[in-house]
Amino acid sequence: MNIHKNIGLRSLMASILLTTAVALPASAAIDVNGYKFDDTVKVAGKDLKLNGAGMRTKIIIKVYAAGLYLLDKKTTMADIAATEGPRRVTLVMARDVSSDSFGGAFMEGLNDNTSVAERNAVAAQVTKFGEMFAMVPGLKKGDVLHIDWLPGVGTQCELNGKKLGEAVPDVAFYNAILRIWLGEKPVDRSLKPALLGKTS
Repeated sequence: MNIHKNIGLRSLMASILLTTAVALPASAAIDVNGYKFDDTVKVAGKDLKLNGAGMRTKIIIKVYAAGLYLLDKKTTMADIAATEGPRRVTLVMARDVSSDSFGGAFMEGLNDNTSVAERNAVAAQVTKFGEMFAMVPGLKKGDVLHIDWLPGVGTQCELNGKKLGEAVPDVAFYNAILRIWLGEKPVDRSLKPALLGKTS
């Protein structure tokens, strides 16, 4: 009698465990060449969804994996720029990059995707942003950099969980940063559609 009860109990437990396993999501993250991006993150008290993610390569060298988080899915830079609420770009470094190299690539991407008038309008913010990154010796493989837009606060960067400097105001500046990857002349033409969720 006890044997039959034990077998029945084991069968019941196995059924419960199987049902629980089926109910759980298959994956809570997206993998980009071994770098994980959560499906959702919380920024400024809001749940943001992963709009898309991909790898930034220069020739054949993997530089960083990037993910774009928004309140709702968007497929164009114009739609993203028109949205309200917080946003996040996450970069996970795939190699070491010096502060000078990172800053140079940032300015090149900014210049390629903004007009002179647009750059003049955010010149003070660009200077402040540059000064902030000048204090960082460089980015190391595995470092995680968040570039957030926080409504009512500004552009706030966080490196490996620690805030970098003070927030930089003006959403026009944050949109200028986004155009580095999503503008007419993105730094990586394969990364742009990936961030916009247009690739599988």
